[in-house]
Order: sequence, then C-alpha cells, then structure tokens
Amino acid sequence: MPSIDSLLTILKLDPVQNLALIPAARLQDAHVPPFPPDMAALILNLDTPRLAEAVQAALLAVYPANWPIRLVSRGQVAEIPLSDLPNAVLDAALDAAIEPALDDGAALYIPALGEGTSLEAFHEVVAHLRAPDGCPWDRKQTHASLRPYLLEETYEALAALDAAQSDKMAEEFGDLLLQIVLHAQIASEAGTFRLADILQGVTSKIIRRHPHVFGDVQVDGVGGVLVNWERLKAEERAANGEAEKGMLDSVPGALPALSQAHQYADRAARVGFDWETIDPVRQKVLEELDEIADAPDAVHQAMEIGDLLFAVVNLARWYHVDAETALRETNQRFRRRFQYIEKCARQAGRPLNSMTLAEMDVWWEEAKALE
Repeated sequence: MPSIDSLLTILKLDPVQNLALIPAARLQDAHVPPFPPDMAALILNLDTPRLAEAVQAALLAVYPANWPIRLVSRGQVAEIPLSDLPNAVLDAALDAAIEPALDDGAALYIPALGEGTSLEAFHEVVAHLRAPDGCPWDRKQTHASLRPYLLEETYEALAALDAAQSDKMAEEFGDLLLQIVLHAQIASEAGTFRLADILQGVTSKIIRRHPHVFGDVQVDGVGGVLVNWERLKAEERAANGEAEKGMLDSVPGALPALSQAHQYADRAARVGFDWETIDPVRQKVLEELDEIADAPDAVHQAMEIGDLLFAVVNLARWYHVDAETALRETNQRFRRRFQYIEKCARQAGRPLNSMTLAEMDVWWEEAKALE
C-alpha cells in the first residue's frame, strides 16, 4: 500500500480533515461500519474481492447503494458507486496478477454521509440544548419532569408500528431517542452516569446474555434462549449481591395490563407452568365466561371478568399474538367504522340517537366492506 501521505495526495484530501483510518480486515465480520457516518473514512489494505464483498455489506447497512466512493489501486483513482465495489476490486486484483510487482492492495475512500447522521452528532445537539446558551425549556428539565414525555413518545412509536408507516416510525423512534439522550445528558451533568455508560452497559449485557451467539453455548431454539436468559439474569443478580427474585418480579408494574398478563403467563411457561396443548387453553376461556354468569355479586363479577381477560391473553399467547397490539388494532377498526356511521348519519341529516341499532348496523357493515 502507498503511505497515508501518498494516499491523501492521490485523493486530493486535506490532511487535517476529520478522517477515520480503518484496516479493511476490521470489516471482515462486521455488520455495520466501525466509524461514525458523518466522518469520512479511508479503508486500507482492501486486497481481495471476498474482503470487498464483506466491506460492501457492512457499508450498505448505513450508506445507500449509489453512494459515491473512490477506489485507489496502483496509484489510480476510480470513482464508483458502492454497489460496484466487489467488481472493481476484482478488476484491480486481476490487473495486479498480471503485473505482480505492483501493489497488491487497494484503498477505499468513503465520503461523509452528511451532518447529523451519527449518534455523536446528535449527542452534541442535545448537550447544546442543555448548555448555558441553550434552550431554557430543555435546561430546566429533570428526570421526573421528562417522565410523561417518555411515556407519550413510547405510545406514539407503538402507534406508528401498528400503522406500519415507515416514515412515521423513523420519526417517532427519533423522538424516543431524544428522550433517552436527554436523560443521559441530565445524568452526565449530575455526575451519575453518561451516555457512554449506557452504551457500554447494554452492549456488555447483550453479549453476556447471548453466549449462544458470542460464545460456544448451545441452545435448543427460542425456548432454550429464553430459559438460558432467565438463568443468566439470576446469576447476574447473585453476583451483584441482590436478593433472589421471583421470575415475575422483573415484569414492570407500570406495563399496560394486557402486556403484563402476557409477560406473566409467558415467564411462568418457561419453567413448565403451562398446558401442553391449546385445547385446555380454549376451554379455560369458556369456563371463565360461565363463571361470570354464576358470580353472586358485582365484586365477584369483576374478579371473574379479570380472570376471563387473563385467559384470553393466554390464548393469544398460544396463537403467538400480542394481546395489547391486537386490541389496539381492534380499537382502531372500531373507531374507523363508527366514524363512518357518524359521517353517514350527518349526510342523511339524522341524529345517531334517533336511529335504531339495525339501521346503524347497515352502515357498520358498509364500513367493514370498505376496509
């Protein structure tokens, strides 16, 4: 390979620009680039088409296929789209085979993707909001004052997921990320923890809890993964000197009731507290319906209705359906159909409370047919 100074000269790059220098071998098994995309990068020692394919795959996780890159081989520069990288390196390798005295590697220059495309850049924006010359509203926020916004943004992200709107999902995930980075910045100012601590902690935890991916542990399917996950969590708590917890203790108390019920039933099932087939699960739903009818008073009716809802959530779990999401989607369908009834009633000049159920049901069926 030419020296770095020679490469900078060949590429006509400013030697003081913000530039990452990365050996191509670092991307051999990478799934994403090991540098922030708002920084230009120079990838060195790209010497085989197979390595070029690995580099391309990692880069495509962040950069578009038509992103212009520059390949330096044997002192020559070729500007190509990212999608052409393996072919270009293959051509360079064939040329080098014909003239073996020439260098046997290539360098790849990746221009910066643009401002605001890295976590570091976003962190700087949030830190600026909290700085003395930043935004008065952001500066006065605390962990407690931001709590309702974290909850609101979470539900808005779920709504975007339910609607399967990609653009809206990207926007809402950004709003959710803002809440996380804001909390990290507030903690950093207080000296309690930093964003780096959050990232390092969750990275270590995920690697530690996936020894079947990052180690040599063998597991039997998804069920084996979950059982192993619970065992590892118990070992972590013991190592940290925490009191032994039940399997259900780590389910958040603030979860919506349907999600909480799903988590309780699912975790109990991991240790075998579950039926072996779906038939008794269905039967349990029918049994709870009968018990509502037999309840002696309103208090017991409420209890039996709760049991019925739990049984239905468990049935949904057996069908691999998230009950919270299923009910939210049903709510949205009900809203759309009822709004159609309201629209038709307005067009007919009739108040809803003057109509019979049978009349409204005609429009309800029309609304269903339009979906």
